[in-house]
Amino acid sequence: MQVQQQIDTLVVAGVGLIGGSFALALKRAGRVKTVIGVGRTLANLEKALTLGVADEISQDIGAVAHRADMVLLASPVGQMGALLAALAPELRPGTVVTDGGSTKSDVAALCRQYLPDHLPWCVPAHPIAGSDMSGAVAAQYGLYENRRVVLTPLAETAPEAVDAVADLWRACGAEIHCMDAAEHDSVFASVSHLPHLLAFSYVDRVAAKANAERCFDFAATGFRDFTRIAGFQQRSHPVQAGSVIDYRAGLDRMAALLEAGDAEGLNRLFGEARAARTRWHQQFLRRG
Repeated sequence: MQVQQQIDTLVVAGVGLIGGSFALALKRAGRVKTVIGVGRTLANLEKALTLGVADEISQDIGAVAHRADMVLLASPVGQMGALLAALAPELRPGTVVTDGGSTKSDVAALCRQYLPDHLPWCVPAHPIAGSDMSGAVAAQYGLYENRRVVLTPLAETAPEAVDAVADLWRACGAEIHCMDAAEHDSVFASVSHLPHLLAFSYVDRVAAKANAERCFDFAATGFRDFTRIAGFQQRSHPVQAGSVIDYRAGLDRMAALLEAGDAEGLNRLFGEARAARTRWHQQFLRRG
C-alpha cells in the first residue's frame, strides 16, 4: 500500500488559479501543514492570506526556500528562470520542485540550467485545468476533481519524487498521466495552444474590419463559443510556427474546395471532421 504524502511546508510561487487551487485542495485533504505563498504583487498575496489560500506570504522565494518540503512554481513559464535561480542556493536536498506550466521542454531545460545538482527532485508537471479568472480570488477547492495532470519527469528524476508529486495531485482529485516533455509539447500545441492562437487571431481580424462594430453588434452564441478562450489572459506564446503553417495548409485546402465549387469535397471534409469531433466528445463525457 502506497504511503500518502504529507507536506509540512509547501511553497507556492504564484498564488492564483493553479497554485492557489492546489494549496486549497491539499489543505482540505489534510496533506499540508503550512502553505507559504510567494509572488510579486503584495495586494494579491495579502488577499491569499485573507482567503486562507496561504498561511504565510513572501515576495522573496529565496528567503523561504530553505523551509520547503515541496516547491510549486505556478507562475508563467517566462518567470520560472528567475525563480529557479533564486531557489538554487537555498534548497535543501530532497525538496521536490515541480511546476504547473503548459509547456514542458523549456521547463526541463530551465531545471537543468539552474538546478543541475537537484535534478533527482525535479518533476515538471502540467495540470489540465483553466479559467478566465486570475489571482488569489480565482483559487477554488474542486478545480482538479476528475481533471488530468501530466507529469514529464526528467531522465534524472528519482521515482520517489515522481510518486510524491503524483500522490499529492491525486489527493486533489486528479488523474495522473506521464509522458516525456517533447511528446507533451507536441500534443498540447495541437489541442490547446493552437486553438488559443486561432481564437486571438480570429477576433483580431474581426476587430480590424472597417465595420467591426457592426459585426460585433450581431455576433451571437457561435461567436461567443468559438472565441471564449480569447478572453483568457495569455502570457506566453508556446505555439511553434510549424503548427500554424500546418493549419494554414488546411485552410488553403478548404479555400481551394470553395473556389472550385466542390460541394462533394467540402461535405466529405466536414463529415470527417464531425465524426472525429463526435468521437472525442464521447470520450470526454466518459472521462467527466
